Amino acid sequence: MTAAILVLNAGSSSIKFSLYQASESPRDGLCLYRGELEGLGHKIHFEVQDVAGALVVDSLIEGPASHQQALSVLLEWLKQQSNAIDLVAAGHRVVHGGNKFFAPVVVTAKIIQDLKELTPLAPQHQPHNLAAITGLSELHPRLSQVACFDTSFHRTQSEVATAFALPRVLTAGGIKRYGFHGLSYEYIASVLPLHLGAKADGRVVVAHLGNGASMCAMANRQSVATTMGFSALDGLVMGRRCGTLDPGVILYLLDARAMTARAISNLLYEESGLLGVSGISDDMRDLLASSDPRAAEAVALFVYRISRELGSLVAALGGLDALVFTGGIGEHAAEIRRRVCENARWLGIALDGEANQAGGPCITQDDSHPSAWVIPTNEDLMIARHTSRLLT
Repeated sequence: MTAAILVLNAGSSSIKFSLYQASESPRDGLCLYRGELEGLGHKIHFEVQDVAGALVVDSLIEGPASHQQALSVLLEWLKQQSNAIDLVAAGHRVVHGGNKFFAPVVVTAKIIQDLKELTPLAPQHQPHNLAAITGLSELHPRLSQVACFDTSFHRTQSEVATAFALPRVLTAGGIKRYGFHGLSYEYIASVLPLHLGAKADGRVVVAHLGNGASMCAMANRQSVATTMGFSALDGLVMGRRCGTLDPGVILYLLDARAMTARAISNLLYEESGLLGVSGISDDMRDLLASSDPRAAEAVALFVYRISRELGSLVAALGGLDALVFTGGIGEHAAEIRRRVCENARWLGIALDGEANQAGGPCITQDDSHPSAWVIPTNEDLMIARHTSRLLT
């Protein structure tokens, strides 16, 4: 019987999962399976890969299926495995912890209620994160579950860094800069010494670039400033999200265009970003391969905003020792890394073209200061570690 921890990252249309062999200190080598249940609300595409990356399940399941129904498919499959997997716990990515949750917590009925009250702060994410928790509790009532928050890593930021220039009554009510992608940044912070040595505790900017994108300034491997704020809309251009936007645009859309709040929300979360600018795709691979000038404009805006935010974060740190690229785009799009580093020559970054094309890990010349790196992130492993620690 193999004791295992299930890690879940639930969205609106999919549930991504990993299964780790239970251990006091989970590591990537203890990952048994990875996979995804895609197509919630429709026909489910169930895919599982083993530790070697080989596809062991690739099937379609008739829908429509809820989060709970999709999880029942996963649990049933686990029961059928010849190595007799015994689930001892489940860890969940939960986007928002608000002003109350600054570290992972063991889920209780009271915790679930508290997290539901945070839904207005993350309406596109929180309900789906919670649907996986409640669905799993129905299917496996005795299973211990742990909620790990994307906002927790940024709790080390100063009040000045998290404040908006709004009346204090609003700030006291929770309107502040929270920051997100914290599980990714926490993992990168944990492995920085393996790459940077003593400079890991210096001034580092990490660029988590993917369909959702943000950047984080770290000193002593703690968050000092980040580009996302009150919501996951702020900061960089993303796949479908707009990034930083003058609040006056919202007022204009409400008054002059008579758009509803729901329509504006859909515009900013689903119709903007790379997709909105290009009119072609929200996938950076498609845009880099396209000859359409609108695709080129979308890529140029993506890089420009990264470059501007990099300058801002370096100012917050008072200098820079290293720049780290991570996330789907950060890890795999050499052209984006090249453009960002070229724009950052003023900082002293000297790109090594061959190393960049090869994917690093170090992508700058030996005499470059700051240095630049490609370090793959692993949010699932971070969740597995937190889950194991809390339940041990």
